[in-house]
Amino acid sequence: MLHVDKDLQDDTLTVSLEGRLDTTTSPDFENELKESLEGVKTLVFDFEKLEYISSAGLRVMLSAQKIMNKQGEMTIKNASDDVLEVFEITGFIDILNIE
Repeated sequence: MLHVDKDLQDDTLTVSLEGRLDTTTSPDFENELKESLEGVKTLVFDFEKLEYISSAGLRVMLSAQKIMNKQGEMTIKNASDDVLEVFEITGFIDILNIE
């Protein structure tokens, strides 16, 4: 289960995720996210309540990063130790801007 909360302020979109970003939840979330990125220059993911991210979730993050490389910047903040460990093991820690 994944709960998504989006907050658009001017050209900054903050997306807060709660639950699991995995094979089950990634496709719908990716579609929803892509529809939300038009005109966005700063994309911030708040992972404070994200419990788990799978390879499918990582693919969504990579896809979002590619889009934002063309139109602005992307940041991930408040990731838990478990999620950070996934980023470290996969090498995504070097690809994504994680605060």
